[in-house]
Amino acid sequence: MLVRDFMITDVVCVEIPGNRDDVLRILKRTGISGVPVLKDGELVGIITRKDLLRKAEETQLGLLMTPDPVAIRPDAPISEAAQLMVRHNIRRLPVIENGTMVGLISVADLIGAIAQLRISLPIKENYVSKTYALWEETPLSLVGRILEISGYDAIPVLMEDGTLTGIISERDLIRHSRIEDGVEVSDFSNGTDDDEWTWESIRDMHTISYGISKIQLLPIPVKNAMVKNVLAVPLNAEVGECALKMRRARVDQLPVVNGNKRLVAMLFDRELIKVLLPDQQQALRKN
Repeated sequence: MLVRDFMITDVVCVEIPGNRDDVLRILKRTGISGVPVLKDGELVGIITRKDLLRKAEETQLGLLMTPDPVAIRPDAPISEAAQLMVRHNIRRLPVIENGTMVGLISVADLIGAIAQLRISLPIKENYVSKTYALWEETPLSLVGRILEISGYDAIPVLMEDGTLTGIISERDLIRHSRIEDGVEVSDFSNGTDDDEWTWESIRDMHTISYGISKIQLLPIPVKNAMVKNVLAVPLNAEVGECALKMRRARVDQLPVVNGNKRLVAMLFDRELIKVLLPDQQQALRKN
């Protein structure tokens, strides 16, 4: 199973010089997690949802993007793609042939490959993760900060009685964001109120006003932005079954519940692709 068999060739890209607002519109419209950045037709970087959310005031694509992205060949095995994504903690790899980008392969594409393999290994063995949970009334701005600090791509949301009611992800944050323009003022006065030799009539006052444009999350509770009616799986669910559910539902994660339907863990696609790593494949063949 090679990269060329699972990569996409119709890749949405942006060009330098370009506009951050255009990138935000693309991510909102398509639901994809990132776009390659080209300059004169050559790949120079990648911009992701994380970049937009964590550098909310940056507008220049060259400063937003991650330069010199990790890439892969179209004739490489998908196990190599999984290795690179796990090692570098990334969700996509540009596919380069003869110096030209010919496609893109993502975690979602690898999940599609896993679904075809129909692996019967239970997810509880190696692939579930502990998680945080949020109350449904948590402000969306706080959710963004929690996702940034925790490093998670998504967090389950609970009602007051502890019942799972939804999932909030970076994709949802992007969908519920807007561009806000404003003006800030910087004071470059030579004196301060603590200087005995200054007083208001002679203090040398210098102020500069400048415009800012930033991505702002809407002032709403998380329950108004989250995905509801979430698809959950039990701890004894199989890898292939979960990959198929992710693929069909086009989600990056599944809540894991116990026999009482209580949340116990999360299954993230970036953890599930580890089943493609060479050591995991060797263990499967032995079994």
